[in-house]
Amino acid sequence: MAGLSIIFMGTPDFACPTLTRLIERGEDVIAVVTQPDRPKGRGQKLVPPPVKVIAEEHGIPVLQPQKVRAPEVIAQIRELNPDLIVVVAFGQILPQSLLDIPRHGCINIHASLLPRYRGAAPINWCLINGETETGITTMQMDAGLDTGDMLVKRSISIGPDEDAQSLHDRLSLLGAETIDETLDRLQVGTLTREKQDDALTCYAPMLKKEDGLIDWKQEPQQIKNLVRGFTPWPGAYTTLDGKTLKLYKVSVATECGKPGDIMAVGKDGIIVGCGSCSLRIEELQLEGRKRLSASDFLAGCRLEPGIRLGH
Repeated sequence: MAGLSIIFMGTPDFACPTLTRLIERGEDVIAVVTQPDRPKGRGQKLVPPPVKVIAEEHGIPVLQPQKVRAPEVIAQIRELNPDLIVVVAFGQILPQSLLDIPRHGCINIHASLLPRYRGAAPINWCLINGETETGITTMQMDAGLDTGDMLVKRSISIGPDEDAQSLHDRLSLLGAETIDETLDRLQVGTLTREKQDDALTCYAPMLKKEDGLIDWKQEPQQIKNLVRGFTPWPGAYTTLDGKTLKLYKVSVATECGKPGDIMAVGKDGIIVGCGSCSLRIEELQLEGRKRLSASDFLAGCRLEPGIRLGH
């Protein structure tokens, strides 16, 4: 069976396994649409999106519009006349005029079990909220925000210590597997659509740095979930002597003490009071310094019981 002519729209690392899978399947990827190159690092050198790098390696034409809804961009995509557009973490909302172009419409790979966690940061918020399961949903896109009909769902369990980086990496690979099944069904005519139940939805907005501020009055498991959801970016944080202190790995401890008070320090971590008991900090980073294990941190920064974290 001849491959579909596909335009792929995506930008970050998360989208790369899916693009690679489409190429491996022998689909006719006629163009890749991605965000413009962005300045990065101290030199502010322009860096291409990861998806662009893969496209260029395979000789696939790349479009990088500032605004995908611009009339000249819509006209360019219409001229390419794709059978299907596949969208993964593209980073711009698609207008109806674009959704209407391909004969099979636009299929989006979303990193949650829809209708739960619609929005920009589903991976982070399912960790922050302490979920034990998530997955990938392929969806027939409409003009709403992640509201289109569901096509294929694949679920995975979330490890109790898993952070947003490891869950991101696993889900990006699962996204490639899910598009495999979706396209197989599409090509043999067995792909079915299921409407989302809006009553079951919850929203996963983009993370803001200030959302990562730790409230030491919360229960230790709540704080641990916040740390997991904010690692590696933008980082859950508190303050130490007026400086930002980011926490990257913590575990629930059993000692009891005042919220925010350092209760004990040792090679296995820094015990801090919170909620009904305490939290052990195992990996952290003080403003202007490197990310370190607790034992390495303590070798260069003297902390004693009674010091308070936060305001």
